Amino acid sequence: MLTLFFVPDLPTQVGAKYSFNSEDANHAIKVLRIEVGEIFRVSDGVGGWANVQVTEVTKRSLETTVLEVGRQEPLEIKFTVVQALPKSDRAKEAVELLTEAGADVIVPWLANRSISRTEVISKFATTAREASKQSRRLFIPQLHETVKERGVIELIKGADLALVFHESAQVKLSEIITPQIKAKNVVLVIGPEGGITEEELAAFAAAGAHVAGLGRPILRSAHAGLAALSAVNSLLKVF
Repeated sequence: MLTLFFVPDLPTQVGAKYSFNSEDANHAIKVLRIEVGEIFRVSDGVGGWANVQVTEVTKRSLETTVLEVGRQEPLEIKFTVVQALPKSDRAKEAVELLTEAGADVIVPWLANRSISRTEVISKFATTAREASKQSRRLFIPQLHETVKERGVIELIKGADLALVFHESAQVKLSEIITPQIKAKNVVLVIGPEGGITEEELAAFAAAGAHVAGLGRPILRSAHAGLAALSAVNSLLKVF
């Protein structure tokens, strides 16, 4: 699989010369040691891509020729994951895992029991970008501004299918997501390490969310989103 880099100036014409001289170029030259003749992929982060072949290596750039261009269409289902804010190191891990699992939008949630009270997640934009490169995603997930309970409720109301994951769930996920479900806009809500309060759970259920479980083990908040996305993807048969 080709190495992927994101660029602001995606080439669009086959046969054109393209100078890869973004911030990643230094890494490609000095760490990956990409050489003349090698082929790699560049993307704009919103589905567009181009395969390019190196013709010259300089100190600060890789001079290339464009071999192929294309565009990947997004999946029919849009996944928004509302992630309660964990501690800073765990928050970074959560963004990485959610990106690799295929989240389209990541919404940090300042829950009542959130350990972290930080409301700024812009610093995780680099994390999402790097995780997208690692997993060869052509779409970098959108990082939403931090929301409180009211913001989560609005997202739930606007969804075709909203799921809140909680250990008190009495219904299996497979009983909620049946073959008859035809959701295009899915919202998943992941609580903090201290758990979702009864008041929050009631408010989300009243807004239309289903309360679901992820099995007997209680997962870390930073890991639960990955498990939830994987399970929902499987049941909705997303490919």
